[in-house]
Amino acid sequence: MDFFLDENGFLTSNHINFKNFSIHPLWLRERLSSENYLDQNNYQRLYEPSLLDPDIKFLKYVIEDNFLKIEFTDNSKGIFSIESLINALYSNDIIPEKKPWKNDFNTLPIYDFRSLNDDKYFSKLLSNFQELGFVIVNNTSTEEGTVIKFAEMFGPIRTTNFGKHFDVVSKPKANDLAYTSLGIKAHTDNPYRKPMPGIQILHCISNEAKGGDSSLVDGFAVAEYLKVNEPEMYEVLTTTNVLFKFVDKDIILENYGKLIELDHNNKYLQSRFSGRLDYVPYAEPLHLEKFYAARKKLYHLYESEEFELNFRLDSGMLMMFDNMRVLHGRTEYNVNTGFRHLQGCYIDHDSTEGKLRRLKSSL
Repeated sequence: MDFFLDENGFLTSNHINFKNFSIHPLWLRERLSSENYLDQNNYQRLYEPSLLDPDIKFLKYVIEDNFLKIEFTDNSKGIFSIESLINALYSNDIIPEKKPWKNDFNTLPIYDFRSLNDDKYFSKLLSNFQELGFVIVNNTSTEEGTVIKFAEMFGPIRTTNFGKHFDVVSKPKANDLAYTSLGIKAHTDNPYRKPMPGIQILHCISNEAKGGDSSLVDGFAVAEYLKVNEPEMYEVLTTTNVLFKFVDKDIILENYGKLIELDHNNKYLQSRFSGRLDYVPYAEPLHLEKFYAARKKLYHLYESEEFELNFRLDSGMLMMFDNMRVLHGRTEYNVNTGFRHLQGCYIDHDSTEGKLRRLKSSL
């Protein structure tokens, strides 16, 4: 592979992997990784890159065995693998892309807790989680507090007004319908928080009651369906702000957000949905008519057989799901037929992503 300096002093190549890329000397200079430039324990820079000479240039370079050896006009030197440059130029990330899913699994993504000490197995679980937005784990302990121990395999717990963890049991005068025996339709948790908790983990300690089956729905898949099949409704749902509100004797929490939120590139970012908690702000009546029709359509898609995945968590099982993508729900259960007790907690997205990056770099 040959590089050459163009008329601007940028490093370019006619190789297919570098087509249309010209490398600025300062961009490469900032990536020197030897002990002179990075602390080898934490990989943080030992200098301030903003103070580098803005007119720095390439002085010498050579390609040997798929490595670029280079020297700059400030007398610094470095070695870069061609593969690492390709990954950097194309912004390749080891985090898998989302894969939309419907209720058509041949086998559910169920993993054995007893095998999670194997890095390859654990890495597979995390990759699957990034793709689908959920995984199920069996053969855990049925002891209280297991959900905390599992969550801390990834990182710190996201504490909310419900505490470090919460107990999903039926109790009198509950401050949330989750703590009753009522059936709950597909929803995202805590849409009234800034920001919403990223990931939820629910561990089943006991599920002996009649009813109380779980459901999950891929908000990403539903959003993609609407984008193609109901573009006008998709437009309304991705542009109308909704107020979400939680009230109890201790606190009032409010947040505005769209039922389907897009990022700066107009790509799917997250879902918010909870019919128990949303209040549509005033808008022109004709716009509201469109919004209400679109929200109704969204609700029916979430509960449809095409999209809603139904299963039962038994004692010793847990599910981990992306609360900003995957909606969850449950059927009504009869407290007189047996005890049902789930414990849950929240963690942030960077916990699972960071764990996966570490595992893959080690492998």
